[in-house]
Amino acid sequence: MNEDSEFDVVVIGGGPGGASAAEYLTAEGLEVALVEERLIGGECHYWACNPTKTLLRPIEVLALAKAVPGVREAVGLGQLDVAAVFAKRDAIVDHLDDEDVTATLQQDGLAVIHAHGRLAGPRAVTVIHPDGREETIRARQAVVLATGTRPAIPDVPGLAEAHPWTNRDLAAMTHVPPRTLIIGGGVVGVEFATILAGLGSKVTLLARGGTLLRNSETVASEMVTESLRRKGVDLRFDAHLSGLNRPAEGGTVSATVGDETIEVDEVVVAAGRVVNTDSVGLETVGLRSGEFVAVDDHLQALGADGTWLYAMGDTTGRALLSHLSQYHAVVVADVIAARARGRQLGDDELIARDPHNLPQVVYTDPQVVEVGRTESQARADGFTVTTTTARYPEAVPDLAIFRDGFDAWAKLVIDADTDTLLGATFVGPEFAELAQAATLAVVAMVPIETLRHVVAPHPSINQIWNPLLARRRGPSDCPTSER
Repeated sequence: MNEDSEFDVVVIGGGPGGASAAEYLTAEGLEVALVEERLIGGECHYWACNPTKTLLRPIEVLALAKAVPGVREAVGLGQLDVAAVFAKRDAIVDHLDDEDVTATLQQDGLAVIHAHGRLAGPRAVTVIHPDGREETIRARQAVVLATGTRPAIPDVPGLAEAHPWTNRDLAAMTHVPPRTLIIGGGVVGVEFATILAGLGSKVTLLARGGTLLRNSETVASEMVTESLRRKGVDLRFDAHLSGLNRPAEGGTVSATVGDETIEVDEVVVAAGRVVNTDSVGLETVGLRSGEFVAVDDHLQALGADGTWLYAMGDTTGRALLSHLSQYHAVVVADVIAARARGRQLGDDELIARDPHNLPQVVYTDPQVVEVGRTESQARADGFTVTTTTARYPEAVPDLAIFRDGFDAWAKLVIDADTDTLLGATFVGPEFAELAQAATLAVVAMVPIETLRHVVAPHPSINQIWNPLLARRRGPSDCPTSER
């Protein structure tokens, strides 16, 4: 590569979305450069979704085994083999090595550049190599920003000096801290608490507000709160962390919370994310550095001249979810390929349809599945809403087949004017696989009257839909209905 190197498309960021977009564009016959300064595969593969879910899975399986008669007696008081858990995690993340995936991409015709990429004006990207060498590459058609996010570190005296763990440290940990302090009561915080408590750490979690999962349905928050307490997690609500002190590197941390001092072995920060656009040259094309890149539904950056700059996934701020990045990869590849062939796209052609349609799973015990809008979000958006709720196994007694102590809850949020689903929340054991059916119903705007004819097999977890969709025939019937 030299100063005159040109490609049809330059993708800055090799996470799950950026790498997928680069592959799709190459398959469309375009010449593509993928610029990534760390590992191809990104945060999700190496330090977030994949390793954390790998750490969670044995915890889930052991808990299930202990809740099933006959299996419970076989496992007894069995504990996890933590070394084996870590070994599986290491295999899933390719031992933090991207040599094989890089070679595969190169064989497919991609130019993979392990360097820092930043915009240097329209269709120009400066590539800064690890040795400090710089060169400029140009894009004939488009530049795609897929730079993702990084953990936010709260401005608390002594926190940075205490070298807290972030998602990267937790996902790659080689030992389980005996005592852990988690800062944050959102999705990441409760998942981290579930992992650490399940692996044997004594966990204290500090939530800034009065609830966990504050953007979720209230019952979901309550069920996760109760579960974490049963697991021994010390939950502190409306907690004010005023300072930390770690006199010796790797030693004990003293955290001042209100009037109390808490001694722990590690501090884990789960207090939100910061978008990685503060060093990608946005200012050279008239955009604000350090902010999410606003895009239209073709994922074209708003505020930049022309139709050459795109952003996707976390970089857009639409939702910080790996599966959104992978969805955006398809959209952005289709749009760029069509425009490269001279096609003029209409406003509704090849657009991203992710707003208010996305699924998310909170991998706690119980799992929380959220699709589309919650009731409060739907009402805030001006919809006339009907809801149905059900508690299990009361509403479907046969669900008790699956485990002792089966405890679950679900809610549908329905547009009363169109009789279509606006959102759904399912809270229960092994419920993650319920997300797709609900997402399909929301995206396709399937009428509730039609969904009633989608018969769930018996016995299966899918039967949780039955009471939610049943016609209300009397005030005593389940489910409940509210307007």
